[in-house]
This record gives sequence, C-alpha cells and structure tokens, in this order.
Amino acid sequence: MTVTALPPGSTIGIIGGGQLGRMSAVAASRLGYHVHILSAEADPPAQETAQRVTVGAYDDEAVLRDFAQSVDVITFEFENISATGLDLLSSLCPVHPAGSVLAISQDRILEKTFLSDNDIPVAPWISVPNATSLERAVTALGFPFLLKTTRFGYDGKGQFRIADQAALDALDHDLPFPLIAEGFVDFERELSVMVARNASGATTCFAVTENQHKDGILDISLAPARIPVALAEQAEALARRIAVTLDLVGILGVEMFVSAKGELLVNEIAPRPHNSGHWTMDACLIDQFEMHIRAVAGLPLPNPYRHSDAAMKNLIGPEGMAVCDAVLAGAGLAMHLYGKSACREGRKMGHVNALFPLGALPGPFGVAARLDAALGIKTVSEQEI
Repeated sequence: MTVTALPPGSTIGIIGGGQLGRMSAVAASRLGYHVHILSAEADPPAQETAQRVTVGAYDDEAVLRDFAQSVDVITFEFENISATGLDLLSSLCPVHPAGSVLAISQDRILEKTFLSDNDIPVAPWISVPNATSLERAVTALGFPFLLKTTRFGYDGKGQFRIADQAALDALDHDLPFPLIAEGFVDFERELSVMVARNASGATTCFAVTENQHKDGILDISLAPARIPVALAEQAEALARRIAVTLDLVGILGVEMFVSAKGELLVNEIAPRPHNSGHWTMDACLIDQFEMHIRAVAGLPLPNPYRHSDAAMKNLIGPEGMAVCDAVLAGAGLAMHLYGKSACREGRKMGHVNALFPLGALPGPFGVAARLDAALGIKTVSEQEI
C-alpha cells in the first residue's frame, strides 16, 4: 500500500498537552511540521514547544470540529480521552492510531480479550463486573491475585493486591466496578518494547527495555534488557504481531513480564510514546517521539540506530527536582525537564538519561551506583532491584 507522506509545513494535531505531547512536538518541529495541541487543562507543558494550543474539553463537539479543521492529521499522547470525541475527529480528519486501537487500550477487559483472542500470552484473568463476582475470581485464580480498575489506571493507581481471604473480606465493597482480576505472576523482571508502524505496513522496534518500579511508578529503565538474545527476539516478535493485528499507525508500548519459568506474558499496551522509551532520546539517532511522528505522517521508519546503551531515571516529585543541579554538573548525564508548574509528590517532573558504550551497560547495581555518585541517590543492592 502506497501512502503519501505529509509534506513539511503541514500541521499535526496532538490531543493532550502533557510531557509526551511536549516531546512529540519537539520531534515534529525537527521534521519541519507545525503542531497544534488540544489540552483539557490550561498552561500545559506542551504549550512551550507547540505553535498553537487550544484549551477545551475532549468531548466538546464545537472545540473538536475547530481543532480538526486546523490540522492535517491527529494523534494523541495518552489514552484517557473521549473515544466518542475521537470518533467525531476521525470523521473530519485522519487520526492515528485509530480510535479502535484507543478503545482497546482504554479498557483492560477489551485489552485482555484482544490479546487472548489473538493467542498473545497473558496472565490468567477474569472480569469482575460486581461484588458478587469476587468469589468467582477466587475460585478461578486462587490467592494471591490483583484487582484492577478497567479504566483510568496508571502509575500503580487503581490496583489492589488481594493476598488472602482476610484481605478480600476487608475490602470496601463499594469498589469502582467493573474490575478485572489477574492471577499473581511470579515474574523475574519486567520488559517493554516500543514498536512503530506506518500506514504502508513498515514496522520497526527499539531495543527491548528492562524496567524497575518504585511505589508503582517507573523508576529506572535499562536498555538493552539483560536477557538472552532469543528471548529479546521473541519479545520483539510479540510486539510486531500486536502492532500488525491492531493495524497500528503510530507507536505502541508493549509491557511484558518474564515469568520465573522464562516465559513472556504481555501485561499492557499503550498506543503512544511511553515512559520506558525515554532513553531513546539520547541513545538513538531517531528517538521514540520522532518515530511516532514519522509513522503518523507517513514517513519512512528506518532502524533507529542505537549508538549507546542507556539507563533512564525518572525525576519524581520534590525529591527528583532536588537533584537537578547535580545532574547538570554530572558527566555523561542528559536531563529532560517537562515544564510542569506544580511539583507534587509522585508527579513525574522529568528524567535523566545516562549513556554507556554499546555492550557496557552494567547491571542495576552498577547503574544505581553511578546515579548515587552523580546525584546522591541511595545505592541499593542487586537483590533489592
């Protein structure tokens, strides 16, 4: 299928004005595009990097119509937007990824059903539409298991670990049903793969990344992941298969677990740039944001060419912002701040990328030691990470 590429000087509309929209706008400008941001909040971080910003509700028909008439193609930076609004936009302007992809990623039941129906390995799961279905989850999964909200869950929010019957009995049954219950996975590590695909079907992947979380929020990403080559190839193949099955146009983050038995289980998909892909901004010739813009604009998707190994560390809340001076003074560290006006506990304010020669990425203990030396961050042992 031949697709006409969007010519330089065209305008890309991005729904959402957070840090992902901000960094996507920078990438678009490098390729000669203008960016128009639609944000539900005033003074979004992306306003500093876009040519135009509209503040309005994502389900306001008049706002959406005006927005669609001002751009040549539309994409989005996060999933929690109105699918109905996206349907309206799709009738007025090309939208990538498609609303059907967004709908699957917005709802964990639809997401798990899609993955299971397409023979993508996932952890055991069952839908929990109401309180009376909780015991059915116990029968199907046993203890322990996780209860998750079906929508609007991110950074560990909307999740409940049910260790035993006592924990289940102690639950406030005024829960935000429907929920999804997932069997507990004894996993060795968590991985993610960023895969991009354009309307011509060209597909490319970034190196498989290893992720470590703290308090439910991504803390450190290591690229490449410390796994056998065969397992990395399997992870990439799963990501590519998901992208093709979705008929994706754009970039997709695929989160996976490596079980204690060495098996891959897909956890979630995110049809947008992803926190675990931020290392690409300094370790690749073409980063995840440019690859996403290339995909939605119909441009070629060459190999991103990773010239370095990398570790990405999130700067979260006041504690993260307190190390900014040390980052600026540290050798081999690249700081990216998101321009957020309010610094709150648990809020992602920026990230730091540390680069290493190809093949020289140390294990997490070595990465933590380097960050400790440069930033004053507590070094933890290999076993703790």
